[in-house]
Amino acid sequence: MERERFVDADKYKVKPKEAVKLSQWKTDYEGDRLNKEIGTALLESGRKELAEVQEKLYAQNRYSILIILQAMDAAGKDSAIKHIMTGFNPIGVNVHSFKTPSAQELDHYYLWRHVLALPPRGEIAIHNRSHYENVLVTRVHPEYILNERIPGIDSVDKIDDKFWKRRMKQINHFEKSLVLNGTIILKFFLHVSKKEQKKRFLERIDDSTKNWKFSLGDIRERDLWDDYQNAYEKALSATSTKYAPWFIVPSDDKWYSRLVIAAAIYQQFQNMHIEYPTLSPKEKDELARGRVHLTSEKEAS
Repeated sequence: MERERFVDADKYKVKPKEAVKLSQWKTDYEGDRLNKEIGTALLESGRKELAEVQEKLYAQNRYSILIILQAMDAAGKDSAIKHIMTGFNPIGVNVHSFKTPSAQELDHYYLWRHVLALPPRGEIAIHNRSHYENVLVTRVHPEYILNERIPGIDSVDKIDDKFWKRRMKQINHFEKSLVLNGTIILKFFLHVSKKEQKKRFLERIDDSTKNWKFSLGDIRERDLWDDYQNAYEKALSATSTKYAPWFIVPSDDKWYSRLVIAAAIYQQFQNMHIEYPTLSPKEKDELARGRVHLTSEKEAS
């Protein structure tokens, strides 16, 4: 893929057990080889290549792909899905946007609704927000945990460091089980600066076509910026593994973040060496007989 000469997605990958400090990770593109025009052209060609590999994934029907997108508000998750994933065949792709858990979902353990949204073999699932909300927004608002009615957790005081470490281990075990059974997991944190988020919020307020994207609740959560950064640092540090890595994607420039995500997905596809299924001698014989039958048919007059 041509973009790989310009974007090395692996440099944005969090190493297993790496202690993440988000202040040390860039939020914008600082190189001089790319610009928006070039990046958009590279992404367009990349979409076609991703579509070709997706067809092989679907035909092989052995692996599934789970793509997770997490970010602060206005970081560009929705637009990343729109610009990158439109090249995929919709038959083999499902996008799930997780909101506040319903009463039915809260009657099950916190991973239940995410299990229901897992991709079957041969398909891709994109989770716009994910099971990580259960160690991110709930860490900033621990009172939400009480809605889960977990035995022994009957007050916020019980939601301590031990609780969060235990939950991180549960997530790691969950993801390892998925990988061992054929699901490839790619996790992207779209890293946007507070300054850029402010700019995008103001655009939502000032542009009537974007008003629907904004709510005062976004401002209340923005006021907790440092708390969210801390929650993300802890989650990224504890759950980036060799089998399910996190990528911290610079996202102040949307065109660049899309390019990095597309490159990471393509590199994973390449590592998997996905090919069309090889036919057995019996299946090849059936193809030959089918061809003979079709070519011997009389043409309709």
